Amino acid sequence: MTHRLRLRAAIAAALVTLSAPLFAGQVPGSTNKPDIPISHRDRVYAAEQFSNTVSVTDPASNELLGVIRLGDPQPGNLSPLYRGQVLVHGLGFSPDHRTLAVVSIGSNSVSFIDTATNSIKHVTYLGRSPHEAFFTPDGKEVWVTVRGEDYIAVIDTKTFEQKTRIKVPAGPGMQIFSPDGKYGYVCSSFSPETSVIDLANHKVVGTLPQASPFCPDLAASPDGKQLWLTLKDVGKVQVFDARPPFKLMRTLDTGPITNHVNLAHVDGRTRAYVTVGGLNQVQVFDTDTFDLLTTIDVGHLPHGLWPSGDGSRMYVGLENADALAVIDTKTNKVVKNIAIGQALLPLTEN
Repeated sequence: MTHRLRLRAAIAAALVTLSAPLFAGQVPGSTNKPDIPISHRDRVYAAEQFSNTVSVTDPASNELLGVIRLGDPQPGNLSPLYRGQVLVHGLGFSPDHRTLAVVSIGSNSVSFIDTATNSIKHVTYLGRSPHEAFFTPDGKEVWVTVRGEDYIAVIDTKTFEQKTRIKVPAGPGMQIFSPDGKYGYVCSSFSPETSVIDLANHKVVGTLPQASPFCPDLAASPDGKQLWLTLKDVGKVQVFDARPPFKLMRTLDTGPITNHVNLAHVDGRTRAYVTVGGLNQVQVFDTDTFDLLTTIDVGHLPHGLWPSGDGSRMYVGLENADALAVIDTKTNKVVKNIAIGQALLPLTEN
């Protein structure tokens, strides 16, 4: 795994060649970008919270290539002399696909991994219980939701140091950006509101009322028109207009332990995929009509998910199965289950 990778849309992070346009036509990119077929040069990354590893999978062959070890499993990580990472969780990728940002909740850190060598370039330590890290579309900053506190840590990607904080309601869960790079959307896990932030000046310019306090995940549509967010405590998904005045468009009843949502452009239409952990399924919605198109049984406790750069696959982390489910989006069937690390959470395909 030492050759240079052609990175694509990542599952807690996207798919595209290093010389191609910035993103493929899948979230978090724009629909006007070209799709990129899966190849052996691509990689799917998955964060594994109990084994404290990041697994690396070839999406063309659906084979596990190896793991990047950021720490030790218990009981080794309970030692007062332990120096590794704990509770490896969130993933985000740089626009040039050369760097992977990996959040470790228990050790309050973000590890920056060189995707060509799988080596750690830097570790940045932040406040209590960071949750997710994503690069801004211009690649100049990494925003990290510090869920145990009340701010977004903004990291300079040249120095890997925190350069400022953006104050938000307590318990920011996750952030995502509009495809045009104008807005950042930050949902909350402790407060019933999502903040809309102007990327240019780091100022809050809008507030969206969540139907409950616990939002772990959200996704912006590739056409820039919709924002989908999950509400884990009440089993719902809310859809907002991603543009001012950010009106509520629809509330969907999805089921217990509604974890993550992501979007894929398939056969000219955009679909929303929602993991419902309590039902062990992925629900597929039409983003124009909000109709439930189908449900896909995937295995024990589906959590994070992300599309391939051509929309042909959706990769789903199975938290209680220590596996990665691969969905064919044309047939809505699971075509492969790949055994990987322990307590798989968000994913990222590059």
